[in-house]
Amino acid sequence: MLDLNDMVTFARVVEAGSFSAAARRLGTSKSGASKTISRLEKDLGSRLLNRSTRKLGLTGIGTVFYEHCARIVDEAMHAADSVSRLQSDPSGVLRITAPVAFGRLHVAPAVVEYLARYPMVKIDMSVTDRMVDLVEEGFDLAIRITREPGPQLVARDLAPIRRVVCATPGYLGRFGVPQTPFDLERHNCLDYSRFGTQGRWRLQGADGEIVVDVSGSLRIDDDDTLAQAVIAGLGIAMLPTFIVGRELQAGRLQSMLDDYTPIERRVYSVRLPNVRPPVKVRGFIDFLLARFGEVPYWDRADDAWPAALESKAA
Repeated sequence: MLDLNDMVTFARVVEAGSFSAAARRLGTSKSGASKTISRLEKDLGSRLLNRSTRKLGLTGIGTVFYEHCARIVDEAMHAADSVSRLQSDPSGVLRITAPVAFGRLHVAPAVVEYLARYPMVKIDMSVTDRMVDLVEEGFDLAIRITREPGPQLVARDLAPIRRVVCATPGYLGRFGVPQTPFDLERHNCLDYSRFGTQGRWRLQGADGEIVVDVSGSLRIDDDDTLAQAVIAGLGIAMLPTFIVGRELQAGRLQSMLDDYTPIERRVYSVRLPNVRPPVKVRGFIDFLLARFGEVPYWDRADDAWPAALESKAA
């Protein structure tokens, strides 16, 4: 009979795409993982992987064998998870990563409440706008804002990310409220430079996409800092409501051109495929889903923000 541990190692090597990355996940050495696959191939009498200096590839037999190994690993994880759920609350170290602004404003306060609810969990969190490699860097979960989460990860849709064209009532009182997207060309438009074509705003209207050439006195790669400039009355910007939701609800900022919306992104939780997530991972995802709700609190008209965020604002 084949050693089930060897089958687990094979599945992890395929999923990670390299012996070194799989070894880090398994807590073993690269040479140890390689020897395990060689032993498995000898026991089966068939080559499972095509090895090169740059990448690994499955043979035809390896592809069929991997499908069985992945199911066995998944069932084993499911069995252990079922027992864990019966025996205890979430526990252990949970490694997560989130983008800077969203992580600071919405994930970090959620982490505080999650840890208070589940004291057996410890969280190791990285706040960065860099695209983190979950396999190479050993993260359990990533929170990402994107249009498409990618085909090689298991994604859970957590909430919409809306951007609005906005400015202070004071600025609009001095310079007028744009009535059409092309009126923006006559305003001081502050630009976010991390994605898209700089100086060109794309808006979605009833008749399709509209591209407006804008210019202004500030271009910056940080939404949070850009929001502060708009709140100070410097000009108009397209900003995510998860940053300026309170200011819009309180009337400190005013949205405009509401019939022409910036193309929407969404916030997702993403994790590695073919692995049954442990209670600590699934529990945190479910916690965020319940916390944000079908309409996230930063987009609600009733200002129903979580208590921790309410006290922070006060």
